[in-house]
Amino acid sequence: MPSRLGVGETFRLKVKVLGAGPVEIPAGGQWNHRKPQLSSVFNLNVCRDIRFMDNCLPEWEGRLVADGGPDLEGPSELVFRRESQGVFPNDTRPIKFFPGFRWLRPGFHFLKLTEPESGLTVSANPVCVTEGLPKKRIFWGDPHWQTFFSDGIRCPEELYAFARDEGFLDFGAISDHMEAVTDRQWDYFQLVTDHYNRPHRFVTLHGQEWTHHLEEGGAPGHRNVYFRKAGGPALRCTDKDCNSLEKLWKKLCKNRHLDPVAIPHHTSNTVMGVDWEQGWNAEFEKAVEIYSVWGSSELPEKSGNTRPIRSLEGEKAGRHVVDALNKGYRFGFVGGGDIHDGRPGDDLHNDSYPVRNFQSYPQGFTAAFAPALTRSHIFDAIKNGKTYATTKKRIYLDIDGPLEDGTLEMNCASEEGIRHIVSIRNGVESERIEPDTDPRIVRSKVSAAGIGPGEYMYFRLVTEEDNMAWTSPIYG
Repeated sequence: MPSRLGVGETFRLKVKVLGAGPVEIPAGGQWNHRKPQLSSVFNLNVCRDIRFMDNCLPEWEGRLVADGGPDLEGPSELVFRRESQGVFPNDTRPIKFFPGFRWLRPGFHFLKLTEPESGLTVSANPVCVTEGLPKKRIFWGDPHWQTFFSDGIRCPEELYAFARDEGFLDFGAISDHMEAVTDRQWDYFQLVTDHYNRPHRFVTLHGQEWTHHLEEGGAPGHRNVYFRKAGGPALRCTDKDCNSLEKLWKKLCKNRHLDPVAIPHHTSNTVMGVDWEQGWNAEFEKAVEIYSVWGSSELPEKSGNTRPIRSLEGEKAGRHVVDALNKGYRFGFVGGGDIHDGRPGDDLHNDSYPVRNFQSYPQGFTAAFAPALTRSHIFDAIKNGKTYATTKKRIYLDIDGPLEDGTLEMNCASEEGIRHIVSIRNGVESERIEPDTDPRIVRSKVSAAGIGPGEYMYFRLVTEEDNMAWTSPIYG
């Protein structure tokens, strides 16, 4: 469901019926197979042994009972018929959008779907309903995917279609390793990205990855670079004019008219992480990817990180996000996939990516606060720190303020139940908040006093099923 709605505002419920486990979809295609297709010639990466997997039932007829209580108006039964479902021609999988729902009262609401024959019941993500139409919405995205052009699988058209129609994302971006991509291929990426950009339905961003971990004595680390519109250059660390951070920043300076944003990621990793001693670019580095399939770079495992990076020699001290914040660097937080399995928004890395001791986690999401789903609004949210990051759940996390009395107003919800929310001040946990009457909801006020110049504060939410969300920091 959309995370924010007004009373009486109609919405579509997006549903996908899954099978018992993922099934490999063989690589293959004919001369007349248009993209996207479930079976594609790009479904296999031999080098990394990545295979395209599908966890949706191949075909299913039946009905689901929708229960949102007396405050929900709309269909009580969702009917699936093989001839009228799926996301591309001749697709019989049970994926469908059901219109005609609306909530009749303000507050947090939850919806359950039950398959009556088996009794299986699942819960949708929470929605916060306001008296009037929300001035700011919450849109869900993943701005970090690889295609077969570098070290992933599937072509750009297939990834954008999957993100929109099966991952149920509001926005996303291909961020292929530019070192593997030619200038002409980059031109093609930009054309496909603009083609799939549809305001108020699905937003795409022009992205690429500068993949520098080749320098001895401390690598500068990877950066995903996004431009507000098409026309930016391909940025390759293997090109002599872009083989250092200093040269990368010079190239971005030459393209200020495209408003570039650079986002470091898996920063805490030993091999591919970020050496914060090499500095921070305040003009371009507006956000940091705190979580992805690699794990969380927030803080070290010994400090309580339950999803530390373990692959490629694991984590390295001094490279975590809190280390950068403690040095005075200022970022918003985003979550990403860094997915290579062709499934943005619904990755299956744990099942389909057992590559050379690569220990992966479920992907991350970015939640963007914006008045409308347009490229400009999403770009502004990422650039201005109006985002929060989550593991693979649409957790509702809204911290508003500081208010006139110096407090922050906290409104949070998760269908999994909330274990606790902790506030982190200057790298140290300072306060823990737990639910009151409803274990799925936290409504509270928290003091923001004492955040002085050069200091910061953010919040981490943990659900009862160990999913997490991180607010972008508040800075003094």
